[in-house]
Amino acid sequence: MLEFGLISRLHEDDLRIPKRRANSYIAGVFRQENSAYSGNVALIRQACCDNRSDNIGILIFPRMTSSSADLGPLSDAVTRDIRVEVLSRYSPENSRPMQGTWVFEYTIRITNRSEQSVQLLSRHWTITDAVDLVKEVKGPGVVGKQPALEPGSSFQYSSWCKLETPTGSMYGTYRMLAVGGAEFDIDIAPFALKAPYSIH
Repeated sequence: MLEFGLISRLHEDDLRIPKRRANSYIAGVFRQENSAYSGNVALIRQACCDNRSDNIGILIFPRMTSSSADLGPLSDAVTRDIRVEVLSRYSPENSRPMQGTWVFEYTIRITNRSEQSVQLLSRHWTITDAVDLVKEVKGPGVVGKQPALEPGSSFQYSSWCKLETPTGSMYGTYRMLAVGGAEFDIDIAPFALKAPYSIH
């Protein structure tokens, strides 16, 4: 845990966090990909001692809950013999950390392991960022499609999610249509959204 005594050139009010909750926050140091990294304290002093105040590279976020911190970029769930696999990754080329924007891409493969044909009708996502701000996204299909899956077939697509914090998580459901007109939901297991240089 970094103490405020190390941040000699910034006042606590500049960090925009309540003083009474200061001990529950951690510092994330953000830098260019593949740049040298010599430790948290060295980077903080370098950023704080730079004469250009607009070049301070310190952002403060609440510590992630243990359940979120334990998540990885992969998830796998099977509902009624329909498997949903997810792989997420941070997209540095589309992110602007110093402007408060982190973009994450995810690829999903849906495999019908049942003995009947099904069709994906809609999606429902629950997205949580590092400050526990929750956003729900609902809509028809995925990437403009409502794919039909025959027994043994798969459908794969990629999409993206934008956060205002360097970490977060997602989970959700797909509404499916079975032969005969019955509708049911299948699970998308929780997975992490994490910038690789975030500190937890």
